[in-house]
Amino acid sequence: MLETTAPARLSDHERPTRAHRRILAFAWAAWCTGFYSLMLLSFLLKPVQDELGLAKGDLTPLTAVGVGMTGVGGLLFGWMSDRLGRRLSMAVSIAAFSIGNALCGLSSDLGMLILARALAGLGIGGTWGAGQAMLGETIPPALRGRYGALAQSGAPAGLGLAAIVGSFLAPTLGWRTVFLVSALPIVVVFLWRRLPESDIWLEHRRRREQEPLRRPILAQLVAGDMAGLFSRAFLLTALNMSAYWFAVVWLPRYLQEQRGLSIFASGWWTLAFVAGSVTGYLTFGWVSDRIGRRPAFAAYCAVTAVGLALLLSEAVASSPELGLASMLVAGIGTGTWSCYGPYFSELFPTRVRGAAMSVIMNVTRGVQFATPFVIAAVAGRWGLAGGIALAAGFAVLAGAWVWTLPETVGARIEV
Repeated sequence: MLETTAPARLSDHERPTRAHRRILAFAWAAWCTGFYSLMLLSFLLKPVQDELGLAKGDLTPLTAVGVGMTGVGGLLFGWMSDRLGRRLSMAVSIAAFSIGNALCGLSSDLGMLILARALAGLGIGGTWGAGQAMLGETIPPALRGRYGALAQSGAPAGLGLAAIVGSFLAPTLGWRTVFLVSALPIVVVFLWRRLPESDIWLEHRRRREQEPLRRPILAQLVAGDMAGLFSRAFLLTALNMSAYWFAVVWLPRYLQEQRGLSIFASGWWTLAFVAGSVTGYLTFGWVSDRIGRRPAFAAYCAVTAVGLALLLSEAVASSPELGLASMLVAGIGTGTWSCYGPYFSELFPTRVRGAAMSVIMNVTRGVQFATPFVIAAVAGRWGLAGGIALAAGFAVLAGAWVWTLPETVGARIEV
């Protein structure tokens, strides 16, 4: 009778196990609730402005601070992920943005609200890197793209939830109640120990304890063999991030002011974008596992540019169906975000993987702190449509730049 030996690592399994599914569920929930928390304020600006008596100029820094602080969160929780573990980093970051949401609901003035959004942004910045690093280190290579895409689909799900809550529930419940209820993800503090830690990270920690001290993680990213790879990956993400945020941050306002839609109608248009995003996120994983990370990324960038160009067409003004179709197409193109978790897990070594992923994703998003200011300046000359046109241009540039990075599909992740 032949004896079978269990695979030494989670990533050596041929088929997903219960542990894989638990990791996927935790990572998906973390990113869904994090992205929901980031986007919720965009749908609540008007009632917040009215109740707190804010000037129109106050809305720009209020919108920007949460996005900007995700960059700081990426640095902090990326370090925590590589030094103290993937699951602890995820748990603490979720607790941070949950408390930030609760403080938003209790805010009595602009200053307190900005501080609350800063804390929320800090936590949101930590959710993605640790979760995707854990997935990359535990999922079998042949399925890595699909599982990364499933986890990443939490982002459009979070956006859709924010659109539903902000557009349809907040008018009845009130914005304060909505923010207070949005603190519920803090229950993760009671569950995080049930999540298995990445066995590759655990093995890396054991080796690290026996080796001489290395340079600080951030220093390793910008020097030696990592510098060129890190800078190219950073620029790729910055271009794609700009394409996304120039389109999304002010999309509800563009639909309301330039296309004459009500808050209710703009909510439905946003949900069409979300439906496209879910489709794009889920299909990207399968496509990239079949044809490669780079060809899939370039193709989806082109889809984004086409969808945004259609949205700017004057025909949209007289054809709601075309407008909804444009939002759907643009959303499908955002499937590029499903590339980053698997791709960066394959590109970077374990010693810097969590930090590299968190720093790149969240610093490039943190730089989008300037997006509302840029769009405000562009809107004065070309209208809000100018920001969407810039988004299409950034999508084209990202699709071209991805070819400067190596192809990694199917790579086995080593300690």
